[in-house]
Formats: sequence, structure tokens, C-alpha cells
Amino acid sequence: MIRTLDALLDRTIVPGYTRAGYHLRKICWTREDPAEDALRGRTALVTGAGSGIGAATAARLAALGASTVLAVRDLGRGERARREILDAVPGAEVHLVRCDVAEPDSIDACAGALGDDFGTLDILVHNAGVLPGERAENSRGHELTLATHVLGPLRLTARLVPLLAGSGDARVVFVASGGMYAQPLPVGDPEYRRGEYRGATAYARSKRIQVAMTPLLDQRLADQRISVQSMHPGWVRTPGLISALPRFGNAIRPALRTAEQGADTTVWLTATTPAPISGHFWHDRRIRREHYLPYTRYPEEELLSLWHYCLGAAGVRAA
Repeated sequence: MIRTLDALLDRTIVPGYTRAGYHLRKICWTREDPAEDALRGRTALVTGAGSGIGAATAARLAALGASTVLAVRDLGRGERARREILDAVPGAEVHLVRCDVAEPDSIDACAGALGDDFGTLDILVHNAGVLPGERAENSRGHELTLATHVLGPLRLTARLVPLLAGSGDARVVFVASGGMYAQPLPVGDPEYRRGEYRGATAYARSKRIQVAMTPLLDQRLADQRISVQSMHPGWVRTPGLISALPRFGNAIRPALRTAEQGADTTVWLTATTPAPISGHFWHDRRIRREHYLPYTRYPEEELLSLWHYCLGAAGVRAA
């Protein structure tokens, strides 16, 4: 009965991605919650942690005992988030580092600073996101959503491999989006140079790439005991969603999940023991299908072609 309800929620989308879906599934989770000190002695880095799901994720990781690093583009916003976490979790160890994940130089500086300050890194959450109104590029000429959601995380992960490998049980999580279900893999135009540019479409396309590349990155890092997952948080009320998609956000405002609810699966993936099976796409603590529409499927050679393009564009050596 429970599995049937879960499958129905997943396929019907609207109720499954809302707070109602979260609460219905949560009934089954009591014994799955991580222990109160599950992350004691571990170090976590969360990108885009200045607000929304990123801030909620960082707060929960800190509450579970992790030494938590907020990687943010805006240090002022990051400092406010850090203080809010310290107020909510007295005695927490919370650090701040600047990182614009769309910019390679900023990524390299961030990784260098982390290498100076920490011996190991146990958790890396790729949460930072953008949804531009018009097509924009980073300093290297790459479309902004691709740079932020795909190229930057690939580069940051690669630069942090020495720290992650020292963990023995490092966990990398990509915060994707259910919006990717409507988009095929943009093999022929990853930089979105053709056609009318739509920010929501660019966002969803780059999230499709994240999910498609999760098992490839997991295989690449498996020998160093670094696991890679992707997940989607459902429809969450965040400042980014309300500002980027005001009509959508306002239309379903009462049904939107809180940032804490959106962060739940990410936290669970990083804190539960034993570690979940890696290389998969998750929602509400369960592995989910990557395709529901036939036109989003792709042959393996197309995925590998895009994978190698993205590695090169990110400045990461192919294995």
C-alpha cells in the first residue's frame, strides 16, 4: 500500500512534489532518520548556502555535528546565514568561504583555501543555482546555467578530490530539479546558442545534465571511496524561485515545501548509515526514475560525448 502510494505521488507530480507529498511519505521515515550526532567529526561544504535550500541544508548538517562550510558568492549574505545557524545551533562549528561556482578562478581559490584549512572533506553538496532572465556567459564564454550547475561543480569536485579521498566515506550530492523531466539531454547545443533563450528551459536542461552525469562521476571517483548522488527537492518556497518564477510561485504558494523539507533528502543522503547505494537520482529518500517521457531518453554515446565536452569545458582532465 505504501509503495503504491509513493509511486502514485511520483507519477502525478503535483501532489508528490508539494508539502503534502513530503508529509505523506514522511510517515514511513521514522526509523530512517540519522542519529542526532551522525556527523560528529565530519566536515561538510555546501555551495549556495547563503539562503534557501542551501542555508537549510547547512543548518541541518551543523545540527548533526558536522563542521560546516558555507560556500557563497556574496560574503555579506553568507555571514548572515552563518550567524542564523549559530543562533539556532549553539556551539556549532560554521565557516565561510567565498566561491562563485560559475567562475573557474573563484573555484580554484576556494579549493585552495579549503586545502589550507582542512585536512579532509567528507561531504560536498552542489546546491548553488541560477535562473537568468536572459542568456549570459561566465568569464570563459560558457552559458551561465551550464557553468553554474555543471562545469563549476565538475571543476570544484576535481579540485577537492585530495580532501574528499582522505575521508574514506566521502559523499557528493547534486541538488537537481524535477523540471529536468521535461527536457532531453542538450547534446547538440549544450551552451544554448540556438533558438529563443528561456531561463527556465536552460535551468532544466542543465539539471538534466547533472542527473545524467551522476553515475559517470560516481564511477570516476569510486576507487577513492567518493560516492556521488543527485536528488530533487520538490517544489520549494525559496527566494530564488519566487523571484525567478513569480507566477508559478504565487499560484501554488500554499503547497510549496519549506526549505527544510527541500533539504531533507540531501541531508539524509549525507548522514544516513550505511551509505545509500551510489550513482542514483533521489527524491524523498527513494531512488527515482530518470525518465518519464520517451523523447528525453538518449543513447550512451550521446551522453559520453556531452560528458567529455563538459569535462573539457570545466578544465578537468578526462580519466
